[in-house]
Amino acid sequence: MHDLMSFWAQWLRPSAGLPTVQWSLLLAVAALVGYLVQRHVGLPKVVGYTLVGTVAGLAGFSGALWPLQGTALFLVELAVAVVLFEAGGRIPLRWFRHNPMVLVQSIAESALTYAAVYWTLSWLGVPERASAPLALVAIAASPTVLMRVAADTRAAGPVTDRALVLATLSSLYALALGSAQASVLQQPAADWREALYPAVVVLGISIAMGALLSLLVRLALRVMSPTSENTVIVLLALIAASAALAAHLGGSAPLAALLGGMLLKQLHPRPWAWPRQSSSAASILSMLMFVLVSTVAAQADWSLLVAWLVLALIAARLVAKALGVGLGNIGSGASWRQAVWVSCAMAPMSAIALLVASQIVAADAITGPLIASIALPAILLMEVGGAVVATLALFRAGESSRPQTGAAAAPPGSAGNKKDLP
Repeated sequence: MHDLMSFWAQWLRPSAGLPTVQWSLLLAVAALVGYLVQRHVGLPKVVGYTLVGTVAGLAGFSGALWPLQGTALFLVELAVAVVLFEAGGRIPLRWFRHNPMVLVQSIAESALTYAAVYWTLSWLGVPERASAPLALVAIAASPTVLMRVAADTRAAGPVTDRALVLATLSSLYALALGSAQASVLQQPAADWREALYPAVVVLGISIAMGALLSLLVRLALRVMSPTSENTVIVLLALIAASAALAAHLGGSAPLAALLGGMLLKQLHPRPWAWPRQSSSAASILSMLMFVLVSTVAAQADWSLLVAWLVLALIAARLVAKALGVGLGNIGSGASWRQAVWVSCAMAPMSAIALLVASQIVAADAITGPLIASIALPAILLMEVGGAVVATLALFRAGESSRPQTGAAAAPPGSAGNKKDLP
């Protein structure tokens, strides 16, 4: 791949630069493969995007540096921010008042995931300085993958909604704690007060930026039609500006967008759908994000020891999330069968886990390479495998069309338990 790039550079002089040509062609191939995977295999397009990025990464495509930085970091943060803003806008806080067991379920599965991964890796000989950050990375389920799976399979129902809420909340915990962990690694704390301070700063700045974003979007919706093309531009521009500003001030850009979406839901409780143009723009950003994540993750160094550690992390994570969802299922309004499929739908890991890992690796030069060598393969495997598991889970729950017949899918919600979950 490096020889091919060097050959191109000798005679190709595009005005926008050679990387623009490379990424344009890579995204075109990803779009084609994603379409073919959905049409002929019945799996979501994200599987095709990830496979293309994986092949490019294994072939030595040097389109992004690790840890993420510069333009690549901003594009991933922006894509995640757009998805999390939309996901946050689907979570009314009154759910937790009327059904607090949903929040208990979320905290239980995240806490058990952290404990299980931390204990498993420590038992296998991974140093505490690496096992603790890896446990934080494992907390984050992927609402970005889950939303793409639901959109591509036309899934809708209580299992889809519950899984999306739990995945979004786990992302909130991972982003807040991961940013705080990175700050502590850069400036070691003397006591618990100093250790708590970075988390308070990250969360405070993110809440402030999220509140500002929600207010500005609310003002825009008061004077503009939600279906207008100009409203789309305003929405995306505000999210991009808040993401850049939150990161500059020391907060978390994706966390600010997520909180902004949740606050907007309280200020604007009436149901509203993103304009079609916004969905198209978000689709382009998400495709770029999945290709970029898999390209970066595929460049990790693989070995037999790393493979065992990665498999152990994945196994501990899946079991812990299933147990956490099961323990919190009591009194939550869901059947045990639904709880099983919810836990399976939370299997994917993707850009949010990569952002958390990138922050921690950039802050810790000592154990950063060890963390990256385990985190990147785990993220890559669970971006592909998790999307497949989530697809099958939503189908088995009766909320999506049959995965094997993507071109002739039945309408969503044609089978299964339609009992609404709070």
